[in-house]
Amino acid sequence: MNRPRPDTTVPGADSGVLAPGAVDLAFAPHLTVIEPGTLERLRGELASEAGREGLLDVAYRVVDSPLGQLLIAATERGLVRVAFEREGLDTVLQTLADRLSPRILEAPGRLGSAAREIEEYFAGRRTRFDLPLDLSLSAGFRRTVLAHLGEIPFGATESYTEVARAVGNPKAVRAVGTACATNPLPLVIPCHRVLRSDGSLGGYIGGLEAKTALLSLEAAA
Repeated sequence: MNRPRPDTTVPGADSGVLAPGAVDLAFAPHLTVIEPGTLERLRGELASEAGREGLLDVAYRVVDSPLGQLLIAATERGLVRVAFEREGLDTVLQTLADRLSPRILEAPGRLGSAAREIEEYFAGRRTRFDLPLDLSLSAGFRRTVLAHLGEIPFGATESYTEVARAVGNPKAVRAVGTACATNPLPLVIPCHRVLRSDGSLGGYIGGLEAKTALLSLEAAA
């Protein structure tokens, strides 16, 4: 049987008077207003404090680009990840937490240089990235391939076969394709400059539309 709820009102309740034991859950108006920029400032202060205390292993930020949002992340050693929106930004963050460290935090100030260079690249003012890189998400033959990709000039392309030869393993064409497909730093390490031997695009972690756009951007520069 439902019990009747106690009446906590008293005569004159309309005037704002509460009965003994009653709680006023109304919030003061000034406590519910968040000034523009407040959250960004608080995040920045939190990231700075975490960095000073040695509690921040991976910093990240999300930047806009002509290809959609990009997530960029860095460790103390350098830029460790560039991810396209289609990869699922939450999924990328979880992978970084699993493979690198759970001490990951949005800290835009730590990635100012990377964000600026990416913006310059898309604006046609940069043909090469000058950023320290952390390649800890890649190893073995894949890392060897990534090292070569960084040597392919802006506006030029190579085939998967040519890359395999260049890294000393002519038969490893498929492995080269895998290295490109799992490149943790697309754009910065330009796997979009690798095509099939017949000139067709092949695959790309950001999608074929993005690969076409990047090649067109570089061809027009």
